[in-house]
Amino acid sequence: MIHKYSLNGYHIVLDANSGAVHLFDEAPFDMLDYLEEGEIPEHPPEAMTDALKDRYDEDTVREAYEEIRELNRKGQLYSPDEYEKFAAMLKSAPIKSMCLNIAHDCNLRCEYCFAAQGDFGGERMLMPFEVAKSAIDFLVEKSKGRHNLEVDFFGGEPLMNFDVVKKTVEYARSIEKKYDKNFRFTITTNGLLLSDDKIDFINREMSNCILSFDGRKSVHDRLRVRVDGSGCYDSVLPKFQKLVKERSKDKDYYVRGTFTKYNLDFTKDIQHLLDLGFNEISMEPVVSEEKLDYSVKEEDLPRIFEEYETLSNLIIQRSKEGKEFDFYHFMIDLDQGPCAIRRLRGCSCGNEYVAITPTGDIYPCHQFVGQEEWKMGSVLDGSLNTDMKDSFALANVYSKPECKNCWAKFYCSGGCNANNLQYAGDIHKPHAISCSLEKKRLECAIMIQAALADQK
Repeated sequence: MIHKYSLNGYHIVLDANSGAVHLFDEAPFDMLDYLEEGEIPEHPPEAMTDALKDRYDEDTVREAYEEIRELNRKGQLYSPDEYEKFAAMLKSAPIKSMCLNIAHDCNLRCEYCFAAQGDFGGERMLMPFEVAKSAIDFLVEKSKGRHNLEVDFFGGEPLMNFDVVKKTVEYARSIEKKYDKNFRFTITTNGLLLSDDKIDFINREMSNCILSFDGRKSVHDRLRVRVDGSGCYDSVLPKFQKLVKERSKDKDYYVRGTFTKYNLDFTKDIQHLLDLGFNEISMEPVVSEEKLDYSVKEEDLPRIFEEYETLSNLIIQRSKEGKEFDFYHFMIDLDQGPCAIRRLRGCSCGNEYVAITPTGDIYPCHQFVGQEEWKMGSVLDGSLNTDMKDSFALANVYSKPECKNCWAKFYCSGGCNANNLQYAGDIHKPHAISCSLEKKRLECAIMIQAALADQK
């Protein structure tokens, strides 16, 4: 399977199964329209030569065709799918990462919040330390022989329960040597409650820190509002800048923004973040019911595609100027690529990753929280629905019919299971808008790498 497209002056061909990417001249690029999967025949098809005879001379056609055949012989063009046979062999794996919903409460009331503005559709509450401790013990037990473990402090707003965050980190660190584990902590925050002591702790203990911030003041304050409806841009910004400025180079962070129908020109928000001193950026499309005013709809896709191209050009231009920055959705490895399991099953929710509520309930991930039918057990009694865990382990690009024959399947790996369930009705049915956006981002990401290679 191949995917061919032209963007920014480049004729790009991706061989989906091998992961090989080619930049073609016009002649071989046009020839691909007359070829099919499998071994390329020795001589050009008659339909091809007839269609192209007025555009290219015989020597050009012969050389271009031989170039195509050579790539085919090397397994880099129209290569066979060697992965499907392994899909049924995917098994449940030890749990290695956990999302601790340390606070089912929030001091903001963001309109687009998937967590029902912090309470996940239930009672507002904070996680007691006893539950967090039990969650750490559960992770240690269920991780079996895994050495490196990840714990994400999430909400709601985790800083509303910061004492428990600190105690949980302290407890986990205290048992690392005993159980031969290494904990990597992450926290996501809206920044309102950041203080010097919290910044110091986060920068010392958190391997990654996700800062929720949407960009321009008018954009940020439109949907990210306090309980009283007022904006929070002016309060949050200097705290985020201080945290990033004082963060050591060996610790990660990124600003996680959300764009909606209100700011389809989101490159301006990214530029604003760059001007403010942030250079690790993610700008996610809102995922919501289409009936909502701020929702991204099918009709918005052409405009968003245009904006991704605008952003691509910004990245290329800043690279020329020595002002590189990372945009999460454009960061792909075209040399090694993801491992086989990641290609088949990108999302580890419900299998290697689980989420824990303040009452100790276990869910496949933070976006399933509150949906009782997806409750997997409890860290308080150590129960775990292994049948559900096994079913998530088998969710892969070949168990999702619409993904099976998609050129992008080994990069998105079937998309977000939670979004698929909520908006398509089944974890095995991809969310159509998310698919379209992912494909466009991949096209742009590949083109950017071609352009950056040209600069060298």
